[in-house]
Amino acid sequence: MTKKHGRTIMVSAAIGLCITACTPYQYQGGVAGGAMGGIAGAVLDYRNPWRGGVIGAALGAVAGATIADISVQGTREAAYVGRPVEYRTEDRRGYYYAEPLDYDPQTHCRRVRERVYEDGYLVRERVQIVSVASY
Repeated sequence: MTKKHGRTIMVSAAIGLCITACTPYQYQGGVAGGAMGGIAGAVLDYRNPWRGGVIGAALGAVAGATIADISVQGTREAAYVGRPVEYRTEDRRGYYYAEPLDYDPQTHCRRVRERVYEDGYLVRERVQIVSVASY
């Protein structure tokens, strides 16, 4: 197998990994992570940017999809249970916190504030609206 065929296979595998995610949230996170990982990998592997880009894209896609899945799970859990939810990484560097804010009985929706911390610094904060009609 030539180098050209190997590159084609690796690029196809990375694209396929991004496309075959299970939910729209995982898809969005996988694509964003794959794009950032691919760029970082290509820049860091100056001897073979294609190799670095493909490896970075694959790792970034998996990480992005996983983070998106945790975010959706935490938001829904906080909305349904009605109390704060938190997740921590094993090395205690990453921290996810979701807290329910208010409930609208007319629309059966609850607002949930999400906060993501890395190394003690707030990285992302947003408010999601979750339907709890089946609740």
